[in-house]
Amino acid sequence: MPVQRLNHAVLYVRDVERSVAFYTDLLNFRTVFRVHADGGKVPEGAFLQAAESTNDHDLAFLQVDAPSPESSGRRPGLAHLAWEVDTLAELRQIRGKLVETGALADEIDHGTTKSLYVNDPDGLEFEVCWLVPADRSDGVEREAFAPLDLDAVIAEYGADLPGGIGVSAPAH
Repeated sequence: MPVQRLNHAVLYVRDVERSVAFYTDLLNFRTVFRVHADGGKVPEGAFLQAAESTNDHDLAFLQVDAPSPESSGRRPGLAHLAWEVDTLAELRQIRGKLVETGALADEIDHGTTKSLYVNDPDGLEFEVCWLVPADRSDGVEREAFAPLDLDAVIAEYGADLPGGIGVSAPAH
């Protein structure tokens, strides 16, 4: 798998505001955007950047309710890690392997991030993503949760355009 770097971590938390306050006060993270619950499809969340980061977000929080003994609800902890690839050709290559093995769980276009979600053999989730380069991201929505049409994205940006340049990877 041509993964280049860890892009971000997402944590399930009981109280988004409490977690935001902790990380902003203690580690000088800043909130870059929030999502508001929409009846269960998207939970309440906050997306933060480290102080000197140019990344879209380095850490995200998604709120979960405390599970009851009868529920199978999510618990606080790691939701997923996101691994970044350099090109859409690499993302397409990985997608093929994931489909072949049955590990592909979801494909989401987050606007500035094109993402594949994967379940490993233990059911742990991770994300493999390609980021729209900073110089191509003006006007691209960053809070999107739409189905990913990888062929359309490749048609728009090209299979070999280095992603994340000026965002998570330095400009050359």
